[in-house]
Amino acid sequence: MPILDIDVVIIGAGAAGMMAAASASQRGRGVALVDHSERLAEKIRISGGGRCNFTNIHCAPDRYLSRNPHYCKSALAQYSQQDFIDLVNRYGIDWHEKKLGQLFCDHSAQDIINLLKSECDLVGIEWRMGTQVLGVSQTDTGFLVETSRETWRCQSLIIASGGLSIPPIGATGLGYEIAKQFGLPITPLAAGLVPLTFEPKDLYGELAGVSLDCDAHGGEGPHFRENVLFTHRGVSGPAILQISSYWTPGREITLDLLPGRDVAELFEDAKRSDALLPNVLADWLPKRFAQAFCAAHVAIKPMKQYTPAELALLASQLHGWRVKPSGSEGYKKAEVTRGGVDTDALSSKTMMARKVPGLFFVGEVVDVTGWLGGYNFQWAWSSGWVAGQHA
Repeated sequence: MPILDIDVVIIGAGAAGMMAAASASQRGRGVALVDHSERLAEKIRISGGGRCNFTNIHCAPDRYLSRNPHYCKSALAQYSQQDFIDLVNRYGIDWHEKKLGQLFCDHSAQDIINLLKSECDLVGIEWRMGTQVLGVSQTDTGFLVETSRETWRCQSLIIASGGLSIPPIGATGLGYEIAKQFGLPITPLAAGLVPLTFEPKDLYGELAGVSLDCDAHGGEGPHFRENVLFTHRGVSGPAILQISSYWTPGREITLDLLPGRDVAELFEDAKRSDALLPNVLADWLPKRFAQAFCAAHVAIKPMKQYTPAELALLASQLHGWRVKPSGSEGYKKAEVTRGGVDTDALSSKTMMARKVPGLFFVGEVVDVTGWLGGYNFQWAWSSGWVAGQHA
């Protein structure tokens, strides 16, 4: 098998990998980009309903989870969301803000893939799609990367192989294996931004398809006010995906089912009525959910038959519904992987391993997880760009 010399090898041709390749190659570095998939950047292609939520105008370090919450600050400052927006604008890609600062392509996620490929091709890199990495070893001057096509001898090696989320599009644990090979610790891994599941007895019957505006809290971390969607197995929707990154098995989650509304006031207006309780709540909640919730918590009868104590208890339950998920839908439905290469082992200014000169880790493989809404793509752009500037 031939041995080829090059400055930088990047393992993983996704968002972070292509950004790192563009950054390094435009500094005049020779770059080989290796990926086991035949198709380029599948995670970008399917993101945002096919329109790629490529960043968020509110990106800030407090929107990221990590054992070291300060680690992401340097990369986000060196290459910000505005830097990527400027790049998108230079390519004439039409985009819009959907909500909460989330930016999407008007047309297709393919626009972002084409942008990144064009950036890589401005100087020219060696593309190796559909190529397996068989092994990595350190030399006196850098690294040897043995692949199914050839062996590369390089000065710098960037691991941009992603995490474990969405195995059907090619997710593997290769990046973690390489980190362990070189003695870098891995923080505990878990599915993040993922739907949560319940035992059938806790689902209040068949509520699949019902959607509510909720304030959700996962036991720790911030509250998120967005939609909650009931599924056949549990709950999903933006609010649940957000709190899933803070939730740990065995803990309860709390949902305010009527945020910003005063249920006690609603009951006060209706307490002398002959209307049934679920029908009163159906003014504010989906009828199916109101019926199921009331049936689970109180005998259904006309409003005028409830005691003040019964109504007060139900109001508190509606504003603070506490439920214990049985688990999550796992990596197959997760948008990201929580945890990863321990940031204590990496330089926040360069993304390089402190004890292994020339070895860099970027993107999802690192213990940095963003909120839903474009934050994880921005981490890919920022960390990839920074590594490319130093590799």
